[in-house]
This record gives sequence, structure tokens and C-alpha cells, in this order.
Amino acid sequence: MKAEPILGLLVVIFATGWMIFLSYRKKSSEGRATFRRITAINRLRSAVGLSVEDGSRVHISLGNGDLNEASNPSGLAGVDTLQRIGQLSSVSDQPPVCTSGNGGFTLLSKDVLRMVAGETQSTEMFDADHGRMAGATPFAYVLGTLEVMNEPAVRTNVFMGSYGAEVGFLTTAAEENGAFTLAASDSIVAQSVFLATAREVMLGEELYAVPAYLVHRSSHVASLKTQDLLRLIISGALLLGLLLKLAGIA
Repeated sequence: MKAEPILGLLVVIFATGWMIFLSYRKKSSEGRATFRRITAINRLRSAVGLSVEDGSRVHISLGNGDLNEASNPSGLAGVDTLQRIGQLSSVSDQPPVCTSGNGGFTLLSKDVLRMVAGETQSTEMFDADHGRMAGATPFAYVLGTLEVMNEPAVRTNVFMGSYGAEVGFLTTAAEENGAFTLAASDSIVAQSVFLATAREVMLGEELYAVPAYLVHRSSHVASLKTQDLLRLIISGALLLGLLLKLAGIA
């Protein structure tokens, strides 16, 4: 049996267990978690606040990744972000609208919007059509999402999910419309396109930090602390390997 799958499984078990431990352990103090400053997220908060004030709408794009594939964590982070943005804009008469290119993510987005409407006692504003499947293929998704983005009420776009190079059509259109745009993806290709076409870009694992920055729940804070711990372990392992190599042991 190969060692890589076993090692990967052990890492997943360790990370999950550590997150559960951090989520449920008693806090030694009631102080709020302190995060490093990420300008893009602060500007997203401001954009959501402005959308409430001027009666505009926030559009969240979950990409065209498959819920059953390895790329789904980026879309799930987008779903979590959708929930928080829905809560932040609950006093607005323009609830957020969400597009995705997969039936599973579409159902999740509808469920999240319904849950937020119940939590904020704004069920009269809930519309199942606000969670839309824009298209089943990458370019079909682009065409369907462009229709949503071109609606006059949409003034803020958040792209969080799995994309290919075709996402450049969306971010370019958002910039041409003068809309605020925050973009993040697990795809290196999409990140490259975002850097060239989007106003605010989250790189690498910053994608998974967005929900934690928007709402400081214990599970989100535990997730960030686990990411930091894994970085330290990997850095330590690389440094140890380098020292052993220089010493001629490995």
C-alpha cells in the first residue's frame, strides 16, 4: 500500500480533530479574536454596507465546480460567505442573489438563503429564484451569470469557487459596470485571470479565511488556527529535511 494516501488520511483526521477541539474548548477569555488586516475583506464589508444604504444588490458567484469533486471546498467557502452576506444585508429590500454551475451548489444556496430569511425574520423577502443555476457548462455558466450581473440593482460581485480562464469574461464585465469585485479561487488559472481583471483578489488559502473575517464564530477561528498549525508543521518538516540533506543523512 502506498504511503501517500495513508499520510493524507492522517492529516485530514488530525486537522479535523484539532478543529473540533478548538471549536468546543472553553475560552480562557471573552476577548474577540484578532486577525491580521486584509484590505480586500474590509472593502467587501464596506461594499455590503453601501448596498444596504443605496438599495443595491450583492451577487455571489460559486463557480462551476462540482459538489462531489475535490474542488468543492472553494464553493463551500462561497456558500458560507453567502450566509454571512445575507445576514449583513438582511435589513435591505434587495437580498443577495447567488449563481452556480452545479445543481448541488444551487440547492445549497437556496437552502442558505431560506435559512437566513428565517433567522432574520425576513421571510417575506425570500425568493427561491435568488439561488440560480446559471449554466451546466463553463461557458453556459458565464452567459447565465452575465445576465444576473447586468441587472441594474447588482453593484457588488463576489466570486468564490472553482473557475477556469473563462471567468475573465465575468470579472471584466463587472469592472466595466463599475461594480465592486472581490475574487478568490482554488484554481491557479483563475487566480491569474483575477489578478489581471478584478479589483480585489484573494490569493491561495485566503479564500478560506473570508467567512471567518466576516463573522468570528468559534468554528471559523478554529479553522484559521488549524491552517496556521499545518503551515508550521509543513515548514518545520521542510526545514528538517533540508538540514538532514545538508548533513548527508538523507
